[in-house]
Amino acid sequence: MGNWNSKEPPPPLVLVPPLFDFPPLAARTRMLESSYNLLFGKLALKCLFEDYFDEARHFSTRIMLKPINDPHVDLVATVSGAFDHTPEEKFVGNAQFRWQSDIDDPHTFMDLFVSNSDPVLRMRSCAYYPKYGIGAFGSFPLLAKKRSGPEDYGLMGLRYGSRNLSFGVTVTPLPKPNGFPKNIWFVSKMGRITTGVQYEPLCGTKDDMRWKDLMNWSCAVGYGLGSSSPLSPSFNFGLELARGSQFIASFYQHAVVQRRVKNPFEEDEVVGITNYIDFGFELQTRVDDAKTPSTISDSTFQVAASWQANKNFLLKGKVGPLSSTLAMAFKSWWQPSFTFSISANRDRSIGKTSFGFGIRVENLRQASYERADPNYVMLTPSKEHLAEGTLWKIGKRPMLQSDVDSGNFDGLPRELRPLEKIL
Repeated sequence: MGNWNSKEPPPPLVLVPPLFDFPPLAARTRMLESSYNLLFGKLALKCLFEDYFDEARHFSTRIMLKPINDPHVDLVATVSGAFDHTPEEKFVGNAQFRWQSDIDDPHTFMDLFVSNSDPVLRMRSCAYYPKYGIGAFGSFPLLAKKRSGPEDYGLMGLRYGSRNLSFGVTVTPLPKPNGFPKNIWFVSKMGRITTGVQYEPLCGTKDDMRWKDLMNWSCAVGYGLGSSSPLSPSFNFGLELARGSQFIASFYQHAVVQRRVKNPFEEDEVVGITNYIDFGFELQTRVDDAKTPSTISDSTFQVAASWQANKNFLLKGKVGPLSSTLAMAFKSWWQPSFTFSISANRDRSIGKTSFGFGIRVENLRQASYERADPNYVMLTPSKEHLAEGTLWKIGKRPMLQSDVDSGNFDGLPRELRPLEKIL
C-alpha cells in the first residue's frame, strides 16, 4: 500500500547572486550625456576598464547613502589621494546630493555637486517624459574658481529617445566664438545593428569651416545581442571613426555560466551557483599622418576580463601596452553594504609594481542575498516541469531559465531587470 503522504522532492535549484554594481552609477546620469557616447558597448567597457582598478599608490573611499524615510534622495561622497601625500598633490573630496522623482526611473532628477576643486558648486537637472520620448537637461556651475570659456557657465540641451532612435543637441548659454552648438548626435537601431553620428566642434575651428572639417565629426556602427539584464548573456562589437582621424574597434561580452557547488549552509536541493564573466577589448589606431590635438592618444590597446564567483568575491584583470593590473574586490551585503578592493599595477616600462586600494559603503541599491529570497533562485531547465513542487516550501515559483531566455523579466527584482527602456 502506497504512502499517501509522500511528496515529490523539490527540483534542484541554482543560486543567482546579485551583481556587485548593477545598475552602474554612470547609468543614473546617462540622460545628461550624448547617446553616441554611451552606446556601442561604451558604457559597459568603461565599467569593465575602470571599476575597482584603483590608481597605483593611491586610495579612494566612497560613501553612498539613502535615508530610509525618503527613498527619492541620496548622497554620494568620495575622498581620494596618494599614500605619500605631498603639498603639490592635494586630496580630492566631493559630495553629491541627488533628488529623483521616481525611484524606479533615474531619468528625471536634480543634483547638487560640491568639491574642493573646480567647479566648487554645480547643479544638474534633467526632465524626461517617457510618453513623448522628449527630455531636457542642463548642467550649471554655480561657483567656480576660474571661468575661461562659455562652457564654464553651463550646458543645456534637448533630446528625443525611443527604443530604436535617439537624437539631441547640446548648447552653451553664452554664444561660442568657435561654433554653435556644442554637439549634435543621431543614433538609430535596426534589429541587431546600431549606427550613429556625432558632430562636436573643436576649439579653434573657424566658423565657416566647422561643418566641413572632418575633425569635428565621428561615426560608429555596432552589432549587439542580448539584453542589459545581468541574467542574460550579451555580445557587442563596435567600429568607430573618431574625429576623422582615429579608428577604434571594440568588443564586449557578458557571459552567464553555472557551476556545481556543494555548500553545507544551503538546502540539499541547491546544486549550483551562477557566475558572471565579462571580457572586453579595445584597439585605437590613428589613420592619418597629420598633427592632431594632444587630447587624441597615440595608437594603443587594452584588454580586460572579470569574474564574479558569488555575491562576495570579484576578480578583474587588465592588460595594456605598458602596464598590467590585477584587482580583487570583497563585498559584504550588510545594510549598508561594505566593499573593499585592492589592485596591483605592474609598470613594465620601469619594472615596478605599485598597489592601490578602495573602500565603498552604500545602501543605494536594494540589499540582495543568494538565499532567503525566492526571487534570487533559478530553476535548472531540465526540471522546469517540477516548478509547482516548490510552492509547498517557498510559496512562490522560482524564476525559470525559459523566462530569462524569452525576455520575461517581470518576476525579477528591480536591480536584475534590463535598462533598455530607451536607446
